[in-house]
Amino acid sequence: MRYELVIFDNDGVLVDSEPISNTILSEYLTELGHPTSYQECLRDYMGSAVHRVHDLVEERTGEKLPADFDETLHSRIYAAFQQELEPVEGVDDVLGKLVADGVAYCVASSGNHERIRIGHRKTGLDQWFEDEWIFSAEDVGHGKPAPDLFLYAAERMGVPPERCVVIEDSPLGVEAARAAGMDVYGFTSMMPADRLAGVTGHFSDMSQLREMLA
Repeated sequence: MRYELVIFDNDGVLVDSEPISNTILSEYLTELGHPTSYQECLRDYMGSAVHRVHDLVEERTGEKLPADFDETLHSRIYAAFQQELEPVEGVDDVLGKLVADGVAYCVASSGNHERIRIGHRKTGLDQWFEDEWIFSAEDVGHGKPAPDLFLYAAERMGVPPERCVVIEDSPLGVEAARAAGMDVYGFTSMMPADRLAGVTGHFSDMSQLREMLA
């Protein structure tokens, strides 16, 4: 394999959380008087940390979101995760292949550590990830689309950026990977390929990714 480290995004790549979280976010913003559709949430917020929601709402309306917005949003999402969350189909096979081949991997997510771990425990993916292989936008000053998170993950894993490949499903994540000087494969299960410009390659299911990483 030509890569020494595979860096996975979490939401939408490892756990099938994007439909759940973006539905809840669109409903909550609408409830607060900022009408937002599910598709608008995917377009504007998919792949980003929650501070982007605050920034865009204030930029567009001049209004700040409530002080307890993050806490309420996360509590609603976590409750839904406990009922509905599933792993992305085929991702266990990809992780098993990396283990069998002795290839290092980690997760670098815009979500906070609590969100990542709740999702992994619910889906059984916690069996694949040691704590020191989990990185969050909480760990760096700037989240995606800045390259900081991916560069931090590579540094902590001891692999130079040019020997890393990122697995992403959002335009912001692809932008961050490219800015970090890493190859990036775009997962098109929810995002059209033309929205993931500049990727090294596209795939629409995890069996294709297994072959791309071989």
